[in-house]
Order: sequence, then C-alpha cells, then structure tokens
Amino acid sequence: MTRPDSRARLLELATASGVSLARLSELIGRNQTYLQQFIRKGSPRKLEEGDRRTLARFFGIDEAELGAPEDISFAPMPAKRGEWVDVPRLALGASAGPGLLPTEELPIGAFRFSARWLREQGLDPAMLSAIRVEGDSMEATLRDGDEILVDRTPRPLRDGIHVVRTGDALLVKRLDLASPGRVALVSDNPAYRTIELAPDEVQVIGRVVWKSGRL
Repeated sequence: MTRPDSRARLLELATASGVSLARLSELIGRNQTYLQQFIRKGSPRKLEEGDRRTLARFFGIDEAELGAPEDISFAPMPAKRGEWVDVPRLALGASAGPGLLPTEELPIGAFRFSARWLREQGLDPAMLSAIRVEGDSMEATLRDGDEILVDRTPRPLRDGIHVVRTGDALLVKRLDLASPGRVALVSDNPAYRTIELAPDEVQVIGRVVWKSGRL
C-alpha cells in the first residue's frame, strides 16, 4: 500500500478545515512560518513525533497520514477527555461589506481547539461560535472567506472588532466609542465609510477573538 505524502496530506487537511498553516504552527508551539516551510520547502524533512501526534489528534486522523515511521502502531490516538473542545461553525456569515441578512443559525461543522488554550485566553467554550466573513471592508485584517471565532460572553462595550446586528443585517466591524452617545462602525478598508449609529440601533453579538483563513 502506498504511504500518503505527509506534506500534501497536511495541506489538504488544513484547506478542508479552513485552518491556516500559521495557526497550526502555533498549535504545536512553533513560529507561524514553521509548517509553511515544511510544506513548501521541505524543511524540516519530517514532522517531529510530538508535532505529528498533536496534529493527528487535532484532525482526528491516523498518524500514518502525516508520515509516522513504519515501526509505529498506526492506531488513532483518541483525545483525552476534556483536552479538546469542538466549537460549532454556524451556517451564516457576517458581512464585512454593506450588510448581510443571516440565514438560520444551524451548525454545519466545528472547529476543534485546545481546551487549555481556550482557558489561557479566558474564553468559555459554551459562549463561542465560528462564522464566516463575507466581503472586503475589513481587509487586510479580515478577508472574504475567513472564519472568525466570536465570544458571546456579556461584557461592557469596548473598542475592538465585533460582530453586530443592525436592523436585519449582521456585520463585522471595528467599534469606536470615542463620541458620547454614538457608536461608530469602522471598516479597516479605507474605501468604506464609517457608519455612526445610536447605541440602541446596534446589538453587539460578540467580540472577534480569533481568525482563520487561507494563505
């Protein structure tokens, strides 16, 4: 039986799940370019055992698919209880353009995160969901097609990138609270104008705390 090419397989898995190579590099405790160098330039020549095991468990696959040597048992290694958390990926997008009418908020999959990493970030898994960015008004911070992790934990309103609802539209914008009695929805792309609204015209769904996108 032909053994799979570990570089091609890792790229395939990352692309299918929408997780960037930079984020996967962080997952295994490496610098952000580590896995890109591994796939594009063949350096390192193979994944180290600990890195391979972590990635295999993240994707729920056999280590053999990522180049485990032949003398290793290829039985999949189940994640320990509580070690990983599946965050639901919702079937809707937040517009980074003029506004998007959301569809039903039904899970269409999940992103798997380290429970320890979420704790270190002060995030409650029960208050997290992942949605897609649609449009280009938040470029270059967020690009069309990026997946974002939204923390819905109720907190005092503050500056930063948030998913908000205004009317029937779901938007991802940078909030600016500098003007008393007004909420400014700011686009990172200078081609888009700032939208100013009264606080009761904006419903904050959650704060964007992580993003994933193609290189």
